[in-house]
Amino acid sequence: MLFRFLTRAMDAQGVWTKPLGDLAHRFLFWLFQGLPGIRDLLVGRWLGHPPHAVLTDAPIGILFLVIVFDVIDDPGAAAITLAVGILAMLAAALAGFADYADTDGKARERATLHSSLMLLALVGYLVSLAFRLGSGPVASAAGVWLSVLSFLVLSAAAYVGGDVVYVLGNMVSRHAFRGAGTKWIALEPAEAASGEIPEGRPIKGKLGVNTLVLVRQGERVLALHETCAHAGGPLSEGKLVDGGIIECPWHFSRYRLADGHVVRGPSVYDQPAYEVRRREGGGWEARRQA
Repeated sequence: MLFRFLTRAMDAQGVWTKPLGDLAHRFLFWLFQGLPGIRDLLVGRWLGHPPHAVLTDAPIGILFLVIVFDVIDDPGAAAITLAVGILAMLAAALAGFADYADTDGKARERATLHSSLMLLALVGYLVSLAFRLGSGPVASAAGVWLSVLSFLVLSAAAYVGGDVVYVLGNMVSRHAFRGAGTKWIALEPAEAASGEIPEGRPIKGKLGVNTLVLVRQGERVLALHETCAHAGGPLSEGKLVDGGIIECPWHFSRYRLADGHVVRGPSVYDQPAYEVRRREGGGWEARRQA
């Protein structure tokens, strides 16, 4: 089938996408860690949804219009539309690189292929625009055909980008399909055989099929799902910040323990929060917050 052929073709690029991706990731991770406000803006914490997917729709639609204007022989409109499309590509690239800074494993290899193809298409469009702004029918014709070729590369890049999200699940909520039950269930802290929860540090707890991170503050026990919504990092191995916030050890997303609200990216999704209380007869029980 076609998708199996395309998957093999993408996997074959790993000989160069992995080393290139590792190098680019080190730089981008360092860059965006030093600019947390800009990173949160670009990854969409304020929006509750990564804006990169939305932003990529704009250049694809705009650049398809370039072909339409070329078909109806309106070179002036085609050149203006192409310039706008190039600017839209740059805006989408900024958001994409912010996502890329916190992408790991196979998804990073795919994202490296995606971004490389997008950059190749961008170069093609820039050269096409230069030809269109030149003089003579030969230069104009070259610009037209180069924009058609660049759109094919752009389409291939978009396919790879879809693979990153829909096949590999990058930048999607790890709790999208987790139910919000209201039944109290026995909670088993993982560390203490006595069932007590140590104060002031995160530990792991078992609640049915779910694993929670628990932090006791006096008589109050705060609990979130232990799997980070961003990329699945173990929050029980994270650290407490300012008393009521826990930081993921993988990409340093931060969540408020009281209600699971994300307070710093790269995560853009809130974390499932749980109520915890003592059981009659000893021990603890918990349920998902409404």
